[in-house]
Amino acid sequence: MWIAVLVLALVATVFAVRRQMHMFQLNSYRARGHVRWLGQHRTYWVLQVVVAITATLTVFWPVGAGVVTLAFLLLAVWANRPRSHKAKKPLVFTSRVVRMLVTTAVLLAVLVVVCLVVPATWQGLIAALPYVLSPVWVLIANWINAPIEAGVRQHYMKDAKRMLAAQPSLITIGVTGSYGKTSVKFYLATLLRSHFNVLMTPASYNTPMGITKTIRGELRATHEVFVCEMGAERVGEIKADCDLVNPTIGIITAIGEQHLATFGSQANILRTKLELADAVRGKGMLYLNGDNEILRSHQPDQERELYGLRADNDSYAYDLSVSVTGTRFSLSHRGREITGLATALIGAHNIQNLAGAMAVALDLGVTESELRAQLKKLAPAPHRLAMSRQGQSILIDDAYNSNPAGAKAALDTLILFEGHHVLITPGMVQLGARQDLLNEEFGVQAAVADHVFLVGAKQTQPIARGLDRAGFDPAKLTIVEDVQQAIAQAYQLPGVDQKVILLENDLPDNY
Repeated sequence: MWIAVLVLALVATVFAVRRQMHMFQLNSYRARGHVRWLGQHRTYWVLQVVVAITATLTVFWPVGAGVVTLAFLLLAVWANRPRSHKAKKPLVFTSRVVRMLVTTAVLLAVLVVVCLVVPATWQGLIAALPYVLSPVWVLIANWINAPIEAGVRQHYMKDAKRMLAAQPSLITIGVTGSYGKTSVKFYLATLLRSHFNVLMTPASYNTPMGITKTIRGELRATHEVFVCEMGAERVGEIKADCDLVNPTIGIITAIGEQHLATFGSQANILRTKLELADAVRGKGMLYLNGDNEILRSHQPDQERELYGLRADNDSYAYDLSVSVTGTRFSLSHRGREITGLATALIGAHNIQNLAGAMAVALDLGVTESELRAQLKKLAPAPHRLAMSRQGQSILIDDAYNSNPAGAKAALDTLILFEGHHVLITPGMVQLGARQDLLNEEFGVQAAVADHVFLVGAKQTQPIARGLDRAGFDPAKLTIVEDVQQAIAQAYQLPGVDQKVILLENDLPDNY
């Protein structure tokens, strides 16, 4: 009996550990964040608790409890089986993941050996332990491997520092902010490529290891500029990026309510982002979004330039004219007027970000003619107000946005278009104690839409309350469990030809 229990427990464990490893990776390999995820998804480990109880009973009732344990383990194998559903961000079998899986396999092998040597009375219980402990195997493996991982990180980061030090003429630009940093990075790299050989951290590679991977894999002696996005969820993490990269120019795009669950307060967010200001102090210019009241009120005492849409900034965009094809505008840069500019970007906040990128590019020697040519090549950063057409309908993909200011800006962009305005959203996360309040406020703002699809009934309750407060017609509210389902239904809304659909945020698989 215990052999059958062990076999089924190991099969169920393999499936369960794979999912746990996926969630652990999505939680940025942070043990505390993964423990929080386990606490928020208690239903996931109900079967483990049930198996633990029935396996314990085998000590007193070997055959009967053993049969029940086998039945529940069969259910566990079925419940944890690999799904055909494609993950939004699949598990990547990195070297770290492989090392953790090897450690887990060794621990499971130890349990198998223990099963062979313990008295028969306890074999049923020990045999079930691989599955019973499946929610914590990745945490145990991560703890055991911690010294190895620290050594690996230090080795790779030391190598990346060596490569940067070997190119003293390389202009290194750090870009951070609560939001807007990825867009500014993409815009700036595009503008600078008319004049320089540019390396940019791809996608959202904004952690020390992501930056290290970029440097070690892509930096060449011919590169003249390195545009480096720097992300953070805790105080000190921007400093860690700066210690690695040693930026000579800094751009801070905004301070807002994002990652409050880990930062704890907006004051901590400000302190962390200003770590970039400290890093470039005395070495080069610091560019600040002067439209952001927090940044304007807390300007560090160093060489700096404000940018945005306000006319009291050092560089600002003005005379904005938005259409379906993009935006026309002018730029004032330290008293120099550049008029008649055009870009395919839409949304005032995108032009605000672009103003910062243009200010840096002009200061680094990009000419006006080069600037105009590169503006025509600009496209939205992936999943950040990226627009596509399907028949007569328009889809505005803002799936990577999850902060209050950006969500409001996306709604403002939505209503610029003529047609039936449709919002699809699962709401905003990682906003700490203010998450429900901020989502409810977003619901009030979302009432400008003609139809709203909320993804996830429980999670979007605050948005639904906000819509109700704003007097939104309940008949025009649809609650679904999947973003793709919402998009399909939005395209099929009856009696409407021209639909403008805004996808505002799309949560990863660990939500």
